[in-house]
This record gives sequence, structure tokens and C-alpha cells, in this order.
Amino acid sequence: MEQSGYINTPSNLDAIFAALADPTRRAILSRLIEGQASVSEIAAPFKMSQPAVSKHLKVLERAGLIERDIDEQRRPARLKAEKMAAAVDWLTGFKAFWGTSFEQLDNVLFNMKQAKGKETDHE
Repeated sequence: MEQSGYINTPSNLDAIFAALADPTRRAILSRLIEGQASVSEIAAPFKMSQPAVSKHLKVLERAGLIERDIDEQRRPARLKAEKMAAAVDWLTGFKAFWGTSFEQLDNVLFNMKQAKGKETDHE
């Protein structure tokens, strides 16, 4: 872990979030939940070339989100969910903030509703 600002973060957290920022890479990860797949199997639902899919796989591999084996002529990709857990753990630190923010919003909306109800009662 490295110190980033005020909190300790895993050293590859930036690479993980950069990899997750792309919708194609998120779709690839979703596909790999079902099990390992070759580049051609991964590329099938996309309107892009296999080399383009391979570039996405390299980004995911550098981020530690997948690993690739050499199996004769193919290099099947497999999901490595442990690295994604680092991103989830980091985001979990904000859960208390989100909960507090939603509670404050609920209070504001409740007070607005009560105030509006009092206005209609006086008319």
C-alpha cells in the first residue's frame, strides 16, 4: 500500500479504476464471470477486431483483473477477482459518508413536505 493524500491505497488502485472506466473492459469482465474464454470468444459480441480486444485484455491484465494462460494456440483469459476487491474495499470507506448524505437529504425532504403541508392547511 502507498500513502495517497490522507489514506493508504493499494499501489495498483489507479490501474484498476482506469481499467474499469471503459465499458468494453467492464463487459469483458462480466463475460469472464462465466469462465475463461479465448480472444475470439470474447470478441464475438463486439464490433471490433481481435487485436482491439487483445489491447483491452492487456489493460485488464496489467491491472491484475485477469490472467492469461498459454494453451497450445490460444491464450484464454480468466477473471482474477481479488484485485477488484481492492477497489471495493476503497469504495467501502465512503459508505458511511453516503449513508449520512442520504439521511440528511431525507430530513430536508421530510421538512419540505411538512412545511408545504402547513402552507396548504393555512389556505
